[in-house]
Amino acid sequence: MLSVSTDSRFVHKMWQEHELSKMVDGGVPFPMLSDGGGRIGSVYGVYEEAAGVDVRGRFIIDPNGTVLAMEVLTPEVGRNVSELIRQIKAFQHVQATGEVTPSGWQPGKHALKPGPELVGKVWQEWKEEMAFD
Repeated sequence: MLSVSTDSRFVHKMWQEHELSKMVDGGVPFPMLSDGGGRIGSVYGVYEEAAGVDVRGRFIIDPNGTVLAMEVLTPEVGRNVSELIRQIKAFQHVQATGEVTPSGWQPGKHALKPGPELVGKVWQEWKEEMAFD
């Protein structure tokens, strides 16, 4: 996991020492990278050149460099860390089993086995309330 922003490493250090370490014991446990000039943000489509900042986004990228998921929000709305972790676990489950995870899937919950026999029968295998368990 990496954190990237247009802030300098010095700003990251201050943010870590004066804010994050008070929210999370020891601060965030992953590197904070500086994207001065927005080169990384430009690649991912989140750099706002006029403002000189990266818009808040999160990207799940597999070991092959494939972007599996992305979420971009304006600064006024915070991200859901629990949902990020759920999605990472779902992608790991899919990779390990070949199953697919329906909406709201949680580790240990019912996943679907894709194939012709599932066509037209998803409604029998997955119920709406499962998304909220």
